[in-house]
Amino acid sequence: MKLSSAQTKQLLSTLENRFTENMKRHKGLQWGNVETLLRKSSSKLSVLWQMEETGGQPDVVAFDKKSGQFTFFDCSPESPAGRRSLCYDNKALNDRKENKPKGSALGLATEMGVEILSEEQYKFLHTLGNFDLKTSSWLFTPLHIRVLGGAIFGDCRYQQVFTYHNGAESYYAARGFRSFICV
Repeated sequence: MKLSSAQTKQLLSTLENRFTENMKRHKGLQWGNVETLLRKSSSKLSVLWQMEETGGQPDVVAFDKKSGQFTFFDCSPESPAGRRSLCYDNKALNDRKENKPKGSALGLATEMGVEILSEEQYKFLHTLGNFDLKTSSWLFTPLHIRVLGGAIFGDCRYQQVFTYHNGAESYYAARGFRSFICV
């Protein structure tokens, strides 16, 4: 998907405002450096547009000096509304015989060009603020759990981040997934 110049301008304005309003997420970083890299990569802008359109509210959470890349995480207060009611992956979707969800978290992540947060990344996100106080988010599941039919998800309750398990074919209206992209 190629963004129009109006969409690019709108997205950059939204990202800049979010960046400025949430400086604790990216101390020491300057918006101008982020914008310069974004303007050089229309494909990454398209991915960020999809993250935004599905309710993720992407924001910069890290800069890797070695690679020169900024990392954007979904920073919406709750699991992104446009990515809920999904089972974990396409295998789980295909294995489900009735009442199939509209898709899978890993399938949609692949379509969008993003990756799902790992348990470690999810815990890091919670050092930056309060997230998933009413919802939950699928997390990238280690293979040894997935081959047994399970998948993991996280949420925050009682001021504590929790990681749980479920059958990968399950889906809930209050469970989506959080993603990230490096630019």
